[in-house]
Amino acid sequence: MSIRKRKGSDIWHFDIRTPDGGRVRQSSGTTNRKEAQEYHDKLKHELWLVARLGKKQVRTFDEAALRILKEQAGTVDYTNKKIHLRHFRTFFEGRSLDSITRDEIFAALPEYCGSTKKLKPTSNTTKNRYLGTMRNLLNTAVHEWEWIDKAPKLSELKTVQKRIRWINRDEAIRLIGAITSDWMRDVTVLGFATGLRQANLLGLEWSQVDLAKRRAWIHPDQAKARKPIGVPLNAEAVAVIRRWIGKHETHVFVRKGEPVTKWDLPQWNRACARAGIVNFRFHDVRHTWASWHVQGGTPLNRLMELGGWSKYEMVLRYAHLAPDHLAPHADAVTIWAQNGSDFSGTAAIAMVKTA
Repeated sequence: MSIRKRKGSDIWHFDIRTPDGGRVRQSSGTTNRKEAQEYHDKLKHELWLVARLGKKQVRTFDEAALRILKEQAGTVDYTNKKIHLRHFRTFFEGRSLDSITRDEIFAALPEYCGSTKKLKPTSNTTKNRYLGTMRNLLNTAVHEWEWIDKAPKLSELKTVQKRIRWINRDEAIRLIGAITSDWMRDVTVLGFATGLRQANLLGLEWSQVDLAKRRAWIHPDQAKARKPIGVPLNAEAVAVIRRWIGKHETHVFVRKGEPVTKWDLPQWNRACARAGIVNFRFHDVRHTWASWHVQGGTPLNRLMELGGWSKYEMVLRYAHLAPDHLAPHADAVTIWAQNGSDFSGTAAIAMVKTA
């Protein structure tokens, strides 16, 4: 029988023989027998058109999700992709890829996130990440796999631009001193010195470090922007890394003799509390590093290269921290300075009162 239910499931599934001898087995995505039969007949007809008339083969969301995960395994955001696609599968399982519309995708975005004990409304920033995963899948299906002719346009939702959270050097020294774990303390110091993301710091290997030439590098598959990053090491960074020589054969930072795989968030929060620093995530170490660079005069184009950002807009977030290059233009809109006269201070106030 070509339509049947699997053990323990109310969903009808197909098992279709194609005209060229192939086999298609997939879910109908419905518990309604009549709807499943209609979908089965439609799919069988389309498979016939593919084999006899050269029409494009009908591809399903399930096929696309499986392929994208196989091709992008090992990428930095792979875990998030799995979470996003698992969520969308509850809506689009068994659906032909070219039948999924923009409105359906937006309607499928999660309204709440978090654990079952502590659910909270999903922010537009998080929803945009889900949209990014679907955009990546559909555009890849169009331009690389040629499975579908076009993809729906998925514009990002508007988000509120939050302030950049950074701390000064005195606060950073207090924070470092409040961390009791050796590996966490040195990872933090290296973060302030290089601006590397947490995953890159924890996964840093000796093969990525050249202490003699004071440099390190992040490979494309480890970088968020999928581009290699060259990392110059200052004296503080070199000193930190040297302390871990001989602790492990492959990885720089270890915990109890094993490479570190997870950040100790409770200990981090306790250290921040002891240092009197509130609302400070580890990722804010990177923001702090970038802020110090801008305040120290590092050009934004150089900072973009140092930080491995793919978009210039990401670096512009820090531009306001050092507006010194704009100072000469401030005098272009003075009120009282005319013809070389200076009407500032008390003289200016007196002039206003007598006007």
